Amino acid sequence: MLSKSQIKIIRSLHQKKFRDKEKLFIAEGPKVVSELLCSPFTVRELFSTDVSAISSPDFNVTKISDKELEQMSALSAPNQVLGVFEILQPELKINRLKEKLVLALDDLRDPGNLGTVIRVADWFGINDILCSHNCVDVYNPKVVQSTMGSLARVAVYYCDLESVLQNLSPVYATVLNGKNVYAEKLSDKGVILIGNESHGISAELLSKVTHAQAISIPNFSPKADSLNAAIATSIFCSEFRRRFPLQQKNMNE
Repeated sequence: MLSKSQIKIIRSLHQKKFRDKEKLFIAEGPKVVSELLCSPFTVRELFSTDVSAISSPDFNVTKISDKELEQMSALSAPNQVLGVFEILQPELKINRLKEKLVLALDDLRDPGNLGTVIRVADWFGINDILCSHNCVDVYNPKVVQSTMGSLARVAVYYCDLESVLQNLSPVYATVLNGKNVYAEKLSDKGVILIGNESHGISAELLSKVTHAQAISIPNFSPKADSLNAAIATSIFCSEFRRRFPLQQKNMNE
């Protein structure tokens, strides 16, 4: 049986200030936790209402009650397993990114959107995401859950986007009035820059990244004025990979 203080500490990780203080975050559900256990992330504690839900002999699982899981969980419907992991702060090496396709996010605030963007990046073989400092925290429980385990394979860096983007090229700024992405010449490397859900890419950032090329998804409806940021990211990534496919991978790996 867990003590009240143990439960309180884990519940505190729902909030960024305590995650930053403890350098820990939580992940929930057998799939997400299992993916993270097979990644560079270090696990501190594993809890489950059914210890067979994590079928690895390499990790100790503490059996807990449904009530205890509910008290610790950030989900409205807790899912058997909760893991406490150490936060990773990957080192940003700009030169390593120059020959790759990278995503950059300017002020993305919705946890579900960020989690889905990470999942999209994983699907299309994009291993690196640059985030402005005012993006939602990648270790927010809703973000972690929305990645469905893709956080295990995609590195997320928080940085001064302006200074980093000055050192990367080409930069494709996704805007409403840009050139048609399906007709525009694209590169197999560079940065796809995605803006805030409501306001798009900030005018200040666009004015300073003067080498950015504006691209957009054509609108076929006179009444639709925007796309969800994660959906738009998926469409852009799909077009880049259609033009420049990666070597086919075994989807079961």
